[in-house]
Amino acid sequence: MSRRFVFAIAALLVAAPAHAIEPFTAAFKTQEITANGTILHVRVGGSGPAVVLLHGFGDTGDMWAPLAAKLVPGHLVIVPDLRGMGLSAHPDAGYTKKNEALDIAGVMDALKVQKADLVTHDIGNMVGYALAAQIPDRITKWVVIDAPLPGVGNWAAQLSNPKTWHFNFHGPDEERLVVGRERIFLDRFYNELSAHPERIDEATRSHYAALYARPHAMHDALEQFAAFSQDGIDNRAFLAKGKLTFPVLALGGEKSYGAGMAGEISAVASNVKGGVVPEAGHWVMEENPSAVTKLVVDFLTK
Repeated sequence: MSRRFVFAIAALLVAAPAHAIEPFTAAFKTQEITANGTILHVRVGGSGPAVVLLHGFGDTGDMWAPLAAKLVPGHLVIVPDLRGMGLSAHPDAGYTKKNEALDIAGVMDALKVQKADLVTHDIGNMVGYALAAQIPDRITKWVVIDAPLPGVGNWAAQLSNPKTWHFNFHGPDEERLVVGRERIFLDRFYNELSAHPERIDEATRSHYAALYARPHAMHDALEQFAAFSQDGIDNRAFLAKGKLTFPVLALGGEKSYGAGMAGEISAVASNVKGGVVPEAGHWVMEENPSAVTKLVVDFLTK
């Protein structure tokens, strides 16, 4: 089967994705926002204090729909797809988290948002830290969920964890190995990093597999990992200037980082409260969205 044919089929799947996950409410509109030399697909809804929600690998901004629905009555809620992921553009470069943070700052500028709370998961944590470290006066609170930060804290232990083999799965042939097999590839993460893989249902898996089958999408997702070495260098430079001082809620899935997430983030922030998402592994919004939503809303609205 030719590469072109596989991409054509993938495009058809994305044109009509499975309606697996909760859709965003009518309060949200999508915008294509030019920022930092790329174009990001952004869902925007509501008014009031701003909240930016950043997703990670294996998801897109779609993951946040249940939380966004609870936040939108009293907030301006901003939900981008990260550079090279979801329905955002797929540039060839720029996947250091320091640079991706400037993408998000550009989205805030385009929407005339001076300050915002952050809610982040997985790769989104890394972009969120780089954003807060570069422009701390524009971030008011941060909810950081179930993933460490390159180069700081207990990062070295992550590099020897067999479950993080994909950190080094990049190079000239990785896209050829995965193309047409995106569902198989993603299923491994959904199954191995969850407490309840059955809660990541068939339609959800099909939805994300179709998005990650878009041309160049898996290559760009893996570029997120390829940048980790430089991200570590950048993070240590950020930390040398001091820890973040605004309030931070560090959440871990009960069967993943758990209460240890607070220790991870205490390496870079001085005002950290910990919390645990019960009955969940890494995929907290798929496994227990109601618990995540309550924890986040309670923290942001205090």
